[in-house]
Amino acid sequence: MAEHTATEEENVSGVEIELDHVTKRYSGTRAPAVDDFSMVVPAGKIVVFVGPSGCGKTTTMRMINRLIEPTSGRITIGGQDALKLDVDTLRRQIGYAIQQAGLFPHFTVAQNIAVVPGLLGWDKKKVTARVEEMMDLVGLDPADFRDRYPRQLSGGQQQRVGVARALAADPPVLLMDEPFGAVDPITRGNLQDELLRLQTDLKKTIVFVTHDFDEAVKLGDRIAVLGNQSKILQYDTPESILANPADDTVAGFVGAGASLKQLTLLRVRDVELQQDALTTTIDESPADVREKLSKTRKPFALVLDHRRRPIRWVHVRELTNATSLGSVGKPLRDIVSLQSTLQDALEAMLAEGGSVPVTGPRGEYAGTIKLDTVISTIQQLRDEHADDHLEEHADEDGATA
Repeated sequence: MAEHTATEEENVSGVEIELDHVTKRYSGTRAPAVDDFSMVVPAGKIVVFVGPSGCGKTTTMRMINRLIEPTSGRITIGGQDALKLDVDTLRRQIGYAIQQAGLFPHFTVAQNIAVVPGLLGWDKKKVTARVEEMMDLVGLDPADFRDRYPRQLSGGQQQRVGVARALAADPPVLLMDEPFGAVDPITRGNLQDELLRLQTDLKKTIVFVTHDFDEAVKLGDRIAVLGNQSKILQYDTPESILANPADDTVAGFVGAGASLKQLTLLRVRDVELQQDALTTTIDESPADVREKLSKTRKPFALVLDHRRRPIRWVHVRELTNATSLGSVGKPLRDIVSLQSTLQDALEAMLAEGGSVPVTGPRGEYAGTIKLDTVISTIQQLRDEHADDHLEEHADEDGATA
């Protein structure tokens, strides 16, 4: 990861978390669930715990907000002893997002997001403004979603509300336990992008639990690969773990194709986007769009909504008898953002069958990314990888000469 400048550090709203020799024993079991765990989570960074089911990663994370009380050890959050704070006070300073969103079924979206600000005694006007701000931040239009109930939302929309609720009181720390594990792969990728986009602005301290190593590489500033009893097998940047796994167990997590996984380290914002797609707004007349396509000899136009967000491709043939752009064309199944990885982009291209629209910080159209761009980047990575191997062998030969 790139080094942050002093100005960026000043904007950090998260605080450092330190776990010092933390152990959790359950009565009636010989071995501890978590054994002598020590770690510093830097302020304003995403640290991902990754490891097999049952290794203790969720137990470790839940000890931070004392959903599980540690048997021994010390936990400090922003220098405060978390074990000496009133537990309700502690939890109101820590956002918590889980796999099934955990929304209250009889509360509307707005009421769900307002829970913690309400408990903190914010006045009604401030709560309403915050709810609208958070909905906008996670890409849900308040006018459309404010009064809906969780059962009226898709899985991905529920997770967005869960994240908005966790962030509503502006906590310095956010704990996320497999938050995107229950949604389909496309939605999952979009939610990951959304989290990275939010983190660019918010700079919270985030502890994120997953069993998916690719997700860990995509999201983490640092990754902790955990073994049984939350033993730290390696705690480092994604680049370092991919390049130099600490042992065979970590190498097993990295899996085959480590060089291809470098695509997960590169973002769409790192490559050049194309600006050659013909775009149109949803209000434009089909006849006008058809004429523009004929003039430019392009088969497709990309339809944008009122906020310049891409919604569908429309083919010139579909415009012949169309009366409006509101319903014709092929809705986009998968969109990538500037935060997406090149691996996400590649998967989206396979799903869409061609170049894919890219969105900016507020979901607005930023350009398209083409297969050629990703293929040339893969080739470049392979060439660099080959050069590194040649240098290593040259060093070895020099050492034995």
